[in-house]
Amino acid sequence: MPMDAVRERWARDDAAAATRSVRPQVAVAPSRPSPTVDAPPRRSTQRGSVTGPFKQAATVAFAFAASVSFLLVNVVDPYSGATATSTYVPVDRFGGESTQQVELADGYSSLAVASEGYVVEAKPEEPEPEAASAAGWAPPAVVPDPGSAQAYGAQAVAARGWATTEFDCLVALWNKESGWRVNAYNASSGAYGIPQALPGSKMATAGADWATNAATQIEWGLGYIQARYGTPCGAWAHSQSVGWY
Repeated sequence: MPMDAVRERWARDDAAAATRSVRPQVAVAPSRPSPTVDAPPRRSTQRGSVTGPFKQAATVAFAFAASVSFLLVNVVDPYSGATATSTYVPVDRFGGESTQQVELADGYSSLAVASEGYVVEAKPEEPEPEAASAAGWAPPAVVPDPGSAQAYGAQAVAARGWATTEFDCLVALWNKESGWRVNAYNASSGAYGIPQALPGSKMATAGADWATNAATQIEWGLGYIQARYGTPCGAWAHSQSVGWY
């Protein structure tokens, strides 16, 4: 490259460098902190004490109404509509009928009524009849019908040497047990016949016809009574005491 061209190039470079050196410096201002902006306070979505004054006002109003009501009750005469006055004239409201009728229940004999109450007198208790004891009471005398079961029973009692009162006890005893019926049957216990043998087949010791023959049943029954109670009156006393013999 020719020397002139090199020098010319160097001159251009120096001029460019000088131009850059004299370029004004731009000062950069320091950054300021942005001012803090306070956010506006949020409105509460919940209701405040709005009901407080309302409750207080309602309570005051209720108390005032109650006080006024109490005052009016005491001021107004509660008996202003009553007929108990000096000028009252009674009116027959029942058409001549009695104003009150009372029916006494069983167990009461009288009723005394006063202006403000009544007195009820209990009916005096009637003494209960004393139960007849076996020792102080005997069955009435019985005359049996001829040919009947009782007629045979009277003969059988006499044959054992017992008094006629024993026959009276026997009649009362078997009237209670069977009514002197040959076929009397107790379904609950199984007792059968005039003497109510339990079971009825026991009477077979007195005869094979025990189920239908009154004489067979009476002979067995008297034998049972004699062996266990001694006499018909003894059996009757036991029956009166406990309900069976």
